[in-house]
Amino acid sequence: MLALLLIVGAGVGWAWWTGRLKRFTYEDGIALALFLLGLRLLTTGRALPGAALMAGALLWAAYRRGRRVAPVMPVEDARALLGVGAEASLAEIRDAHRRLIAKVHPDAGGSAELAQRVNAARDALIAELNRRTPRAS
Repeated sequence: MLALLLIVGAGVGWAWWTGRLKRFTYEDGIALALFLLGLRLLTTGRALPGAALMAGALLWAAYRRGRRVAPVMPVEDARALLGVGAEASLAEIRDAHRRLIAKVHPDAGGSAELAQRVNAARDALIAELNRRTPRAS
């Protein structure tokens, strides 16, 4: 049991050190605790409540991973900021973003706020491009 705790502790330490736990929220912690409680119940002979808790925690994780965040910037503003047209391709959007971010990045003497706006514009245009482009199945 001690070896298992050491392995889990090392895994959590590694995830923390590499930044993989950045988006880990309070709700994720509750889901993890419920999953571990369900695993404990499952291994002690109470299969139905244990399986239900584990399934609920896994469903929460799948829901959270699949959630989409709406772009913060309107598409028209994003086009104006990057200087691309309505029918711009992904390559044109990325090229315009690279040119503009090279000028406004904080390391190049620009401001962090403007660099965030340029990144948000790129994200909004790529999201719009993905919405209007049918995916091959």
